[in-house]
Amino acid sequence: MKKKTIIGITIIVIFSVFAFSAFDSAVTPYVTFQEAFETSRKVQVMGYLEEGQANYNLEDQNLEFNLVDDEGTRALVIYNGAKPSNFDDADSIVVIGEYNSSAGVFQAEDLLVKCPSKYEGG
Repeated sequence: MKKKTIIGITIIVIFSVFAFSAFDSAVTPYVTFQEAFETSRKVQVMGYLEEGQANYNLEDQNLEFNLVDDEGTRALVIYNGAKPSNFDDADSIVVIGEYNSSAGVFQAEDLLVKCPSKYEGG
């Protein structure tokens, strides 16, 4: 092989590795709470709001609620921000953030509220 070909292939491999690692660090995977408890990485957990357990402090814009994932694991979630208008009607909620093991809470940076479709029959 010619020297230019080897250098070209090496550059392509280096950029490919860099692109893959950048993409991997930017992806926020869906996990269960149990998996979230075991990592320090930002993750997404989908769950169901435990009835009667949401408290919103309007002054601090602090929303606290219990969320139960598909495996039945319950976690206290704290979200600092405006309470979504459709929060109480949610079928499920996706919390994006990190588990804070020292406080024993899942600190959510963002909430995705999934509500029943108005087009469903019933």
